Amino acid sequence: MKPGRSGWIGLRDTLRDDAQVLVDWARARRWQVLMLSGDPSAAVAQLSAQLGIEGRGGLSPEAKLAALEHLREQGRRVMVLGDGANDAPLLAAAHLSIAMGRGADLAQSRADAVLLGERLSAIPEAFTLARRGRRILRQNLAWAALYNLLVLPFAALGLVTPGWAALGMCASSLLVVLNAQRLGRP
Repeated sequence: MKPGRSGWIGLRDTLRDDAQVLVDWARARRWQVLMLSGDPSAAVAQLSAQLGIEGRGGLSPEAKLAALEHLREQGRRVMVLGDGANDAPLLAAAHLSIAMGRGADLAQSRADAVLLGERLSAIPEAFTLARRGRRILRQNLAWAALYNLLVLPFAALGLVTPGWAALGMCASSLLVVLNAQRLGRP
């Protein structure tokens, strides 16, 4: 470009490829999906219309916090997904917050979780894994409690020798570990 000439650079926000998948997943759980953004209202309106969700643009961090507090007053639990430094107060105040891996360091430090990649589909996968983990944890606790309730009284009464009790405890622990290994399977 020659000296004295001016140039123009335009930037445009586009949806991530898997944004609609995340919105559909949230809707299937009957979650309300909102887009609260500091970006200009016109850009937010266009993106939220593409996703079929409510969007509010031009918001300050304080206005985002006010919206979160309004949802809390309604008895709602709020999950926030953000990437900017201006999202940090909102991420810190949410019931559950997730920062994008390439987002601002401040946002990541205030979030409960950070997506290591850029795939939004990792969020439903994480929820599925957490549900499986909770189910397996409950199974393991139930097994350990049942084993202890059934075997310990016999051992205390001397009806089971210490060797057999130790062998049974090892077998019980092995069963718990093997059950937990199921988490690593798809």
